[in-house]
Amino acid sequence: MSLRHSYTLLAPIYDAIVGRGSQEMRRQSLAQLEPVDGKKVLLAGIGTGLDLPHLPPMSRGGHYVGVDLTRAMLVRARQYRRDDVHLCQGDVHALPCGDACFDAVVLHLILAVAPQPARTLREACRVLRPGGRILVFDKFLRPGQRAPLRRAFNLVIRHIATQTNVVFEQVLAQCPELQVVEDIPGLGGGWFRRIVLEKQG
Repeated sequence: MSLRHSYTLLAPIYDAIVGRGSQEMRRQSLAQLEPVDGKKVLLAGIGTGLDLPHLPPMSRGGHYVGVDLTRAMLVRARQYRRDDVHLCQGDVHALPCGDACFDAVVLHLILAVAPQPARTLREACRVLRPGGRILVFDKFLRPGQRAPLRRAFNLVIRHIATQTNVVFEQVLAQCPELQVVEDIPGLGGGWFRRIVLEKQG
């Protein structure tokens, strides 16, 4: 089953599955965007729009762009009706955006979902201007962490919804322009992490 198909099926129940549990981590992560006036911010893999209630209002010509692979997810995100948010369908592996055109990129629960997380992070880095930041919130294994149950579970769940064996440090190694500014453990005993990256030079 393709991710496009599985997330089309998951769209009606997605918020019930992950909404409440992820709300506080989303809020804390998106607070790092301030101030946003006049900026252009990408939400890659925006899904049903669970981040939208936590985004600070944009003014002075700035706006948010939300991209998602699945039309069914975008339909639900449009229900928030924010004038400062533009939604479009696209693949996080090949973002429909030019180079260095965003001041910040939000990657919430998408790096571990995308089949190629390193390619996803490289694309986020490509569209980010130098000095801009990437906000990451997702579940990652630590380097050398055995986690046999999570790795075994990945053999099944990766075909339906997400990967459970992604090591963030291995993904980050593919993007030498990015530097870790903050890495805070969160849900699941630190399995979920809130990470801030900055593009150098």
